Amino acid sequence: MTDTTNRSAGIAAATAAGPASIAPDYDIAICGAGPAGMALAALLVKRGVAAHRIALIDAKTLAHAGTDPRSLALSWGSRQILEEISAWPTAATAIEQIHVSRRGQFGRSLIDRKDYDLPALGYVTRYGDIVTALGAECERAGIVSLRPARVLTLDEESDAVTLILDANGAPQTLRAAIVVQAEGGLFNEQLVRAVNRDYQQTAIIAQVRSSTPPPHRAYERFTEQGPLALLPQNDEYSLVWCVRPQNADALMALNDKDFLSALGQAFGDRVGQFTHATPRLGFPLGLNAAAHSTARTVTIGNAAQTLHPVAGQGLNLGLRDVTVLARLLAQGATPEKLSQYTELRQRDRSTTVRLTDTMARVFANDTPLQGLLGMSLAAIDMVGPARGLLAELMMYGRR
Repeated sequence: MTDTTNRSAGIAAATAAGPASIAPDYDIAICGAGPAGMALAALLVKRGVAAHRIALIDAKTLAHAGTDPRSLALSWGSRQILEEISAWPTAATAIEQIHVSRRGQFGRSLIDRKDYDLPALGYVTRYGDIVTALGAECERAGIVSLRPARVLTLDEESDAVTLILDANGAPQTLRAAIVVQAEGGLFNEQLVRAVNRDYQQTAIIAQVRSSTPPPHRAYERFTEQGPLALLPQNDEYSLVWCVRPQNADALMALNDKDFLSALGQAFGDRVGQFTHATPRLGFPLGLNAAAHSTARTVTIGNAAQTLHPVAGQGLNLGLRDVTVLARLLAQGATPEKLSQYTELRQRDRSTTVRLTDTMARVFANDTPLQGLLGMSLAAIDMVGPARGLLAELMMYGRR
């Protein structure tokens, strides 16, 4: 990728002489070169923005990011977005059915791709595979890459935004007409403080295997402590098991045999017996839905909303942010376009946040209402329009 570190001294000197009189170095600076940030850069070029007018900034090198083993769920709509910019990862497992149930209660819902004449409802792939594919496309397009580099300060002026970077220990200054915060980086501390719901749950993440897995079927199993998801990936499942923090500590301390036994008790025998698990990781869960924007800065993806993993909507919502923002900024990198973006994204964002928040809270308890909630899953399965609405939201989002 293009290395512009040698421009830092000249830019810094010019900025000190009077930044308001100097044209921005870039039309758009994107802080965070994860999937959302790189997809935005690639889509901007696709929409006609000159590659040399876009800067991607990230604290990690692309090689480092490409080794990230985390699994991600991508909707059918997200595949369409990534294919448009030639960045669809080839190593992706199709989800053809999604089975939704409530532990200990009657009722379930089954969403099948055949009902919607699609090859898949969604896909499971690895974070590293997505960023590698996107990185190759950004490099091919000639997009400026500043990495490893960390944003230290951001100063918004009337005509541009000045960023001070730490680029491998050396200060670097640049100016951009618009700054997009796309995942991690400058606003991390503010985002931590902005979390407006603590779910009192920890997500336990691992890869697991079972004796008789139905091919290409994903599971969302609601328990009294939180949702338990199994996402098919090659010959394994990507497990996301949400439990109360004290239970998470106990589960993390178990040996593999006892952990798999506990998982089987919580999930049931729909995939046979669990036979193998990789080392586990645990993450506390909270909701941040306070998207931050100013006249010349905007947040997208995880920087704008950190969701509960139920229904796997985090990255998919972020990629929908990307498509709208790319279309508008291609028309002009101006405050007016950012204002339009905020208005256009409100409906999809609020619907998705409410859906995931409600599913995470309402199903994850042991009140007497749980019998009714289990029956509601059966009702959704029997009523075509209700099942179709749920499938539409999971495949495409609110459009």
